Amino acid sequence: MDVHDDERARRWRLVLGGEAANAPGGGLGDLSGADAGMDAALAALYDLDGDGGPASRSAGLGGSAPRVSRWLGDIRTYFPSTVVQVMQKDAIDRLDLSRLLLEPEMLEAVEPDVHLVGTLLSLNRVMPEQARESARVVVRKVVHELERKLQHRTRAAVTGALNRAARTNRPRRPADIDWDRTIRANLKNYLPERNTVVPSRLVGYARKQQSVQREVVLCIDQSGSMAASVVYSSVFGAVLASMRSLKTSLVVFDTAVVDLTDQLHDPVELLFGTQLGGGTDINRAIAYSQGLITRPANSIFILISDLYEGGVRAEMLKRVAAMTAAGVQVIVLLALSDEGAPFYDHENAAALAAMGVPAFACTPDAFPDLMAAAIERRDITAWAERNLGEGRQTS
Repeated sequence: MDVHDDERARRWRLVLGGEAANAPGGGLGDLSGADAGMDAALAALYDLDGDGGPASRSAGLGGSAPRVSRWLGDIRTYFPSTVVQVMQKDAIDRLDLSRLLLEPEMLEAVEPDVHLVGTLLSLNRVMPEQARESARVVVRKVVHELERKLQHRTRAAVTGALNRAARTNRPRRPADIDWDRTIRANLKNYLPERNTVVPSRLVGYARKQQSVQREVVLCIDQSGSMAASVVYSSVFGAVLASMRSLKTSLVVFDTAVVDLTDQLHDPVELLFGTQLGGGTDINRAIAYSQGLITRPANSIFILISDLYEGGVRAEMLKRVAAMTAAGVQVIVLLALSDEGAPFYDHENAAALAAMGVPAFACTPDAFPDLMAAAIERRDITAWAERNLGEGRQTS
């Protein structure tokens, strides 16, 4: 075989695993060096026995913390960080390694990412104190990285939307004039002999207000399937709460409702105040959130939930209808994550859509623009159709 064929055979051997080495009809051969180490790391996670479970072989991870710790080091040696994160998530799901994440030495070996944070948060009530401190380090690293990526764009989008929403035809200062829109609005007054436009109407922005311009309530379902959404929502909530023009509240719920608004200054502590898993009572959460809204016409209520209601469905829909009738802009996000099309209650999503309440999944990258559209009271359903790819927009 030529070099190209050799590389092709090597890749197939790594994909198919050890059984391909001596397969009937001519196997793909054994691996050596780094390839052998890579193959062993893959086999420990992905080789399955006849029943579809992890293979009972020496390469398996078993339940040994030292062995898992070595494996975590191996995959970081052989694979890029994006692949490492996928393999870690698969190891937790396929081999039930959640128990080992309670051990501090394990937490020091893993590659932090949003999925790992979700797993740690689901375990935080049973963690020993020593492991809890290690878990905080992991969560803090992920949260700070998300804030670094999302903060500037969110603040810029929201500030721009607030400024546009405050447009006026009587700007008080030259600095408040939107010259581009003013010229466009007065083109009919162009004087060719003077080569100029005579503005009969000025378009500009109102003087920047120091008071709150919008109330934002984030109401987050903390059932187990919403783990990534809880992480992203908490980070966005902290960013929005840092803006004086917004009054931001954050509520999490399962069958009970917890108001975490006073922890928005520290999203790490906020996340450790959540309790992933359990039932869901959306109606109760909406009832509590209604009490936080003092200016309905200037309020945005964002429910982040898969809409599987364990409470009183009819009451839930009635409360949403009352909020929209009062002037609150209500948006339902079936997920706020990069995880693809979510599982959700289609019947409840359709009922909300029939009431004019959009329900769709949103990626973290799109959320700042969604907030801008909401502040300007644009048609959110139309915004979702234009900005979200197929499989995200659901109703």
